[in-house]
Formats: sequence, structure tokens, C-alpha cells
Amino acid sequence: MNVQFKKGVLELCVLVLLNKQDRYGYELVQKISDQIEISEGTVYPLLRRLTKEEYFTTYLKESTEGPSRKYYKLTEKGRRYLDQLLRDWEAFTNGVNQLIKEGVKSD
Repeated sequence: MNVQFKKGVLELCVLVLLNKQDRYGYELVQKISDQIEISEGTVYPLLRRLTKEEYFTTYLKESTEGPSRKYYKLTEKGRRYLDQLLRDWEAFTNGVNQLIKEGVKSD
């Protein structure tokens, strides 16, 4: 998949996954990797930036499999941002899909 496509949509994927439940970083990487080929190195800087912008809060939780894990929790500000991104995504994909239909339409 095109790298620029992935970069543009990764933020939306992270926010959507955190909308229903808190998750730790590696869990987010795994969930996204199930659908889109990404590297861990692309997710963690994004998590730091979105936390700094107050879209998430973080907390530590004990793990039975090693050290405590840092969980990310979507804030109310993050939910509003996600709602806006979803509206933007819908408008964007509708526009692109319309152009694709016009471009492949046989006359």
C-alpha cells in the first residue's frame, strides 16, 4: 500500500480504536497491523503528539506479562476531534470515489 495513504489515515485509525476502549501502544500497533502493514516506529511518535495535543490521557496498568503498560484513553477533546476527522474522511472518500467512477466509466 502507498506510504502516503497510510500516513494520512493512521491518526484516524488510532483514534477510532481508542474510541471504544483504552489500549496500550503495542496493542494499537497489532490491531492496525491486522489491516494495514505498518511499523511500530510510525505509531509511537503519533501517540506522543496526540497526547501532547490533549486528545489522549495516559495511565499505567499492571501487566501479568512483564512491566506495567502505558494505556491511552481518549479525552472529550479527542472525541470531538475524531468526530471531525470522520466527517472529513467521509467527504474525502466520497469525492475520491466519485472521481474514480468518472475515470473508469466506459463511454
